[in-house]
Amino acid sequence: MFDVPLMNKYGLLAAAMSLLLCATAGPVRGEEISLQQAVEIAVQNNAELNAFRKEEGLREAAKTKAGLLPNPTLELGLESGALTGNSGENAFSVGVSQEFLLAGKREKRLTLAQKELEVYRWQLADRERLLRLDAKSRFYQVLLDVRKLKLAEGGIELNRHLYQVAKERLAAGDIPELELNLVQVELARSEGEKTAALEAVLASRAELSLILGGSEVEPALPTGSLEAGGAVKEAQADLFRLALERRPDLKALKAEAERGSAELSLAQAEGVPNLTAGLGLKRDTTAVEVAGLEGKDTSYTVGLTLSMPIPLFDKNQPGVREASVRRDSAGSRLAAAVKRVEREVATAYASLSNAEALLSLYLRNVLPQLEENLKLASEAYQLGEVPVLTVLEEQKKYLEVNQGYLEALNQRQQALFKLEAAAATELTGGVQ
Repeated sequence: MFDVPLMNKYGLLAAAMSLLLCATAGPVRGEEISLQQAVEIAVQNNAELNAFRKEEGLREAAKTKAGLLPNPTLELGLESGALTGNSGENAFSVGVSQEFLLAGKREKRLTLAQKELEVYRWQLADRERLLRLDAKSRFYQVLLDVRKLKLAEGGIELNRHLYQVAKERLAAGDIPELELNLVQVELARSEGEKTAALEAVLASRAELSLILGGSEVEPALPTGSLEAGGAVKEAQADLFRLALERRPDLKALKAEAERGSAELSLAQAEGVPNLTAGLGLKRDTTAVEVAGLEGKDTSYTVGLTLSMPIPLFDKNQPGVREASVRRDSAGSRLAAAVKRVEREVATAYASLSNAEALLSLYLRNVLPQLEENLKLASEAYQLGEVPVLTVLEEQKKYLEVNQGYLEALNQRQQALFKLEAAAATELTGGVQ
């Protein structure tokens, strides 16, 4: 039968051990922010993404330019015989010419510009997809570092409890002073680990703040739990099918292949020369001498001109060849991307399954046994049945395994996020 002070010591030990698994508060005050809010802020405020968004104006301008017709040409002419001794003779002409695009070039240019805009928009969507993945990953890195900080604080509590017990046993003459010194060194080491853990929290929060847009969201502190989320219900084959339907990078490559076909069609049309038509008015004034008197005769003529280059040598063969190669290259890259996406889905799915199995092992077998071992070792030390090194070793194992458990939780979430990004969908068992 233990006395009351001894039972109080056990209560302190239990409280310290429970603190190891607690992560409800952060180390630095700040406005709380959820995962969904963090992702939305990142998509809205990220500097690199916003810079890429502004490039849409370039594609819109190119589309507008593609739809414009060539400007007409105004031609003015003036002829005078003053320098040749025929000052009474002169001519004046005015004309307008217009180039007409043949072989549907204007429509083909518009189609190509539209495909360029479509490619850009899918590329923008893909950047948003990757940014969401990055924001989620950094968000949970902060939660992981906060949990590690709480774990370090729990380690300090364990060592403080052990130091108090060793101090009392030293006063009773049960142990040498060396044992107390060993515990004191371990306590100092655990306090150093807490300092390192706090620095890790501050660093991960700074990285999250950067991806969220900078100092205006810097005070935000992520809220949530590493244990959030459940098992994914979708099958791997279904996720791959969703990826083929929804991945914006695949849609961008498909649009690039279509752009290649549009570019080839335009290149072939460029081999057909354009027609230039001109309409002109000419006034001729000549000097006429009749019966010794000099007069002037003025006549007006209207002319129509048509001109077209003869495609004898240049039929835009290089342009057709380049467009054909680019189209074939886009098709090859699309086929390779489909295989890459299938591999991404399979890898993320396997990583998630492995992480779930590892977590199950931790929860069912490892953590409960370690907790029991630490409790028994602490009780035995207080009764003088084991040396202090045994307790220190059990505490070290307990803390290390809890570190591994937290890493496994984070790996599960990171695998889940990668699977969501690979399938371009929010999974039913995902984190909200």
